[in-house]
Amino acid sequence: MKNPPSLPAFDPIHDIYSLSPHPLSAIFSPKSVAVIGASEKDHSVGRALLSNLIQNPFGGTVYPVNPNRKSVLGIRAYPDIQSLPETIDLAVIATPAQGVPEVVQACANADIPGAIIISAGFKEVGKGGQALEEKILEVAKASEMRLIGPNCLGVMNTRSNLNATFAHAMAKQGNVAFLSQSGALCTAVLDWSLEANVGFSVFVSVGSMLDVGWGDLIEYLGDDPYTESIVIYMETVGNARTFLSAAREVALTKPILVIKPGRTQAASKAAVSHTGSLTGSDEVIDAAFHRSGVLRLDSITEMFSMAEMLAKQPRPKGPRLAILTNAGGPGVLASDALLLSGGRLSELSQETLQKLGQFLPPQWSHNNPVDILGDAGPERYAKAIEVLANDETNDGVLTILTPQAMTQPSETADALRRTGRPANKPLLTSWMGGEGVSPGIAILKDAGLPTFSYPDDAARAFSAMWRFSENLRSLYETPRLTVDASKEFDRNAASKVLEEAKKANRTILNEFESKRLLEAYGIPTVPTLLAASPKEAKKLAEMLGFPVVLKLHSNTITHKTDVGGVCLNLKTPEEVSKAFVNIQQNIEEKVGPGHFLGVSVQPMVDLKGYELILGSSTDSQFGPVILFGAGGVLVEVFKDQAIGIPPLTDVLARRIIEKTKIAAALKGIRGRAPMDMAMLEALLVRFSWLIAEQRRIVEFDINPLLASFSGTPSFMALDARVLLADPGLPEDLLPTLAIRPYPERYFWRHTTKTDMSYALRPIRPEDVPKVQHFHEMLSDRSVSLRYLSPVLFQERTRQERLVRACFIDYDKEIALVAETTDGQVVAIGRLKKLPQRSGASFSLLVADPYQRQGIGTEILTRLVEIARQEGLTHLFAIMTPENELMRRMLEKFGFRLRFHRKKTGLVEGELAINSREKEEE
Repeated sequence: MKNPPSLPAFDPIHDIYSLSPHPLSAIFSPKSVAVIGASEKDHSVGRALLSNLIQNPFGGTVYPVNPNRKSVLGIRAYPDIQSLPETIDLAVIATPAQGVPEVVQACANADIPGAIIISAGFKEVGKGGQALEEKILEVAKASEMRLIGPNCLGVMNTRSNLNATFAHAMAKQGNVAFLSQSGALCTAVLDWSLEANVGFSVFVSVGSMLDVGWGDLIEYLGDDPYTESIVIYMETVGNARTFLSAAREVALTKPILVIKPGRTQAASKAAVSHTGSLTGSDEVIDAAFHRSGVLRLDSITEMFSMAEMLAKQPRPKGPRLAILTNAGGPGVLASDALLLSGGRLSELSQETLQKLGQFLPPQWSHNNPVDILGDAGPERYAKAIEVLANDETNDGVLTILTPQAMTQPSETADALRRTGRPANKPLLTSWMGGEGVSPGIAILKDAGLPTFSYPDDAARAFSAMWRFSENLRSLYETPRLTVDASKEFDRNAASKVLEEAKKANRTILNEFESKRLLEAYGIPTVPTLLAASPKEAKKLAEMLGFPVVLKLHSNTITHKTDVGGVCLNLKTPEEVSKAFVNIQQNIEEKVGPGHFLGVSVQPMVDLKGYELILGSSTDSQFGPVILFGAGGVLVEVFKDQAIGIPPLTDVLARRIIEKTKIAAALKGIRGRAPMDMAMLEALLVRFSWLIAEQRRIVEFDINPLLASFSGTPSFMALDARVLLADPGLPEDLLPTLAIRPYPERYFWRHTTKTDMSYALRPIRPEDVPKVQHFHEMLSDRSVSLRYLSPVLFQERTRQERLVRACFIDYDKEIALVAETTDGQVVAIGRLKKLPQRSGASFSLLVADPYQRQGIGTEILTRLVEIARQEGLTHLFAIMTPENELMRRMLEKFGFRLRFHRKKTGLVEGELAINSREKEEE
């Protein structure tokens, strides 16, 4: 596995297993390929496929398969897969769609691990094609064969020289992986790249993504040492969970850039709640990309230039750009583009101004942009760049050159090359002009310096780099533990509300039930009591104290104001009685008598504050999403909202809040005290837990959520409505989160042999400080046994490594920590699922003062239990021969021990779980 220097591998045990061939290796690096449907017919796909494989030798053997010919293009042909003289790595299928299921079955019978289905005529033609796909997928899953396609151009790997496509040319070699759902766009990009001298590591047309999807490809390319960045043209997301899972992990080390068309589609279908109508699919996609560290762009050329910059330039640490130019106009253009795209012009320090003044003409701009005048030569440029690069008040430098009579474009470019780019900030260039500056541009490109035809494009690119870097930083910023879900939530009360509605065959909760749900998760609500008669309403009003509010109580009507179902500021019993009658009459006249069940009586809350909205809706691709912003009756007019993908931490909640305009008011304006933003963040976290755990909720709408600055600043849900899934919908068909939430169910309490109490629970992002302290308790011997070699304390506790250890994807990895009653982490056990085997690697480390107390045994017991629940079939462990304690424990659990086949000097343990092998034992 390749790991960039900035983020070294955290788990060498898992890395050893990663050395085994990845399931997609058969597709990208085959030793033998069969072309099923190979043909000599001119302009046929079968001929183009075979010709490309022959003309681009990949170091393996090509076998044409055609039952009607003895040879194809001079190569011996075989009638079927069974007739081939050896086991094939990759089958490329280009036969009519009707026969493809039979071909795939033959490939499975021959133990072929990978296939590319070029053929079209599947789900894109209707139900008949869909049925064919279902047959193919059933065969592939049963045999563990991986498929790319159908309806695709194919796959190129420029390192191995594999060209398993019917494109007219082979891509040039490079470090950018290009993945596209559109075969036509693939050919267009290929043509453009050959002319623009842009190379690729792999070039993949994914087609319909029947099996292999974005997540599989991103995961594979994340470990590919020849891929530095990943570029995607995406029409549909496919499996959102695997995509986000892979992107969140890989984006830390390799930039992922996506063009996703469809920004101008209708935002959403009609929905019951405000939230549903405000969360359009494109906004959700933006939120999902943001949550996973993916950068979304709008044009092909922008995408490839950004991919190159992010892979080869240092990431900016802030939004401040210094602009160096030999003409005023281009500097102004760049400044405007920078500010409009979210960047900032840096303020030059006094030291920098003095240094520049020592060699620049008196007429220079004395400001940023730094205009060094039209007669600037190579030496003046080089000195100015050196000064700006060393100025800590900027986070990047843009150098602009316009061709004037005195300008020396090539010599200036060479001076920049010799000066070298700064080590800790990006250096961008814009050599404006035509043929006269082309040699200079070539010099800059050879030096690895990104260059743009126009300075405004360069400025926008810098802003995009900054947004990308800042987003990644915020995603992995250590959060605070604002909510203890194991203690603070009344899940039974919440489940009771939903179960009662299900039994009554209802899909809408009334306001009273909705508030009970909120209260179960610790979200403040206004006291709400139900009255079935005017007399009862008056009694409850007197108990609460005047003034009060009466609202319609109904199981069918959600927008009460629209039907005259709300009466405010009622100050006497008589007004309450009259309001009850009025609401009843309004409902019976406008909707019908069966919709009126009475009223809810609530105290009239002082509305001094801001009306907010907090809600969730269910996206067809990403499942439940959360919306926050300015609320009230004009919520759909102002549309000041931001969307986030649950589950949330306080940091992620803060980022959602900061995207709204109302956030500035909440922080205090015009003499008003600021709201307690930490309290608001915690409220969003609680709400995300509610949505994550109560899967029958389809839409939830808190509007208004009052941010009150009357007295002590506080937040309170004044109204709420909930839409539920159809009561007959099975549990396994309910909406699921795109990101697996914290697995709260894996929680146990234990006592050691010395009567020390501790809890076993999954690790979480908030544990970063605790894990750092844990490493302080480890001896050098314990570290060497766990990591298979000595690892310095400074290296083990680097922030990047701690983040990788604690910010985990629970779909791929479960790490249990043993936590004492005083909050110390004293042991960590970890399962990591292996892509190439239906099992997981296992590792364990107990702090030295807590060894030999049974903690390790208890952790392994629970990890085996978790492995069974997760459907794994095998556990694997790696250790050094001198790790006697681990060896004895594994033998006690029934692990088979043997020397590792590939890593000499190491012992491997294997435990069969949930498998036929286990049954035979």
